[in-house]
Amino acid sequence: MTTTLKNHPFDVEAFFDYSVVLTFAVEKEQLASFLPDCLTLDTFNDKWAFMAVALVKTKGLRPKGFPTIFGNDFFLIGYRIFVRYTNNKGKRLRGLYIIKSETDKKKMEILGNIFTHYKYTTTDINEISENDSIKFFSKKSNFSFKINLSSENYLLPNNSPFKDLKEARKFSGPLPFTFSYDSKKKEILIIEGVREHWLPKPVEVLEYHFNLLDEIKLKQPILANAFIINQIPYWWKKGKKEKVL
Repeated sequence: MTTTLKNHPFDVEAFFDYSVVLTFAVEKEQLASFLPDCLTLDTFNDKWAFMAVALVKTKGLRPKGFPTIFGNDFFLIGYRIFVRYTNNKGKRLRGLYIIKSETDKKKMEILGNIFTHYKYTTTDINEISENDSIKFFSKKSNFSFKINLSSENYLLPNNSPFKDLKEARKFSGPLPFTFSYDSKKKEILIIEGVREHWLPKPVEVLEYHFNLLDEIKLKQPILANAFIINQIPYWWKKGKKEKVL
């Protein structure tokens, strides 16, 4: 019963006050070992693989269709690898594979770990507005980053492997699907996200540090892109399982 509950057993909806996603590029060999055999890296120019760090401020997160009074407001920060999966019907899906998820509320950690495989832990997540910038940081998790909200003509970070925003937006999460894998049952869980009016705006990152990137020993990660989007409704469909052939 507990295992069944963890498989995202119902649709979930939320309103994103904002979502900020920083995507880091590394040579593909660095991330391959994190994936189960059924997933492959979603690469660029057959050289670069990508990890996204996504911070989302949610409002009214609840089972889809429930009144807003049942919703809860959380900060969420997730570390995800861009991947591809070919399902049993031969359809190729683009999505994200979870490395770590954090939230600022114990309630979200408990419920998230009952109903998902997202590996939630609770941490402090703070924001400070400074003129035209916002700084996000956590003392416990040892991360911080600062974005400039007034950089209207900003496009891409220095040294990005992308030549323009068209390329960069293909790796700007969240992607349509999120995957979890049960190695004992050889089953993959596929969760589809649904969004509308999704046009991320490039944002300048003034500074950043994520301790997790050091913990997993990524060598020379390059900030490939950073995007923000505001005031967007979002929902996740009930999870679907299939045996890995």
